[in-house]
Amino acid sequence: MFENIDNKKMFKYGKEAYTKAILQAKDCKNFILDKDEDELVTSTNKNSCYNCLYRRWTQKSFMCMAK
Repeated sequence: MFENIDNKKMFKYGKEAYTKAILQAKDCKNFILDKDEDELVTSTNKNSCYNCLYRRWTQKSFMCMAK
């Protein structure tokens, strides 16, 4: 679900692929919920890459900064 761009993981599906972001976060061992409530995009009932501390927004999507 990510593509490698300049050694960074870019989410391929943009900012509104909610189901794909949940599926990806489900299997991620690095997921940490962002504590800043203003940064949360979706419900916190399920982990989502959109709510991850390691997510950095870009113009069209986000990059995963987890190691």
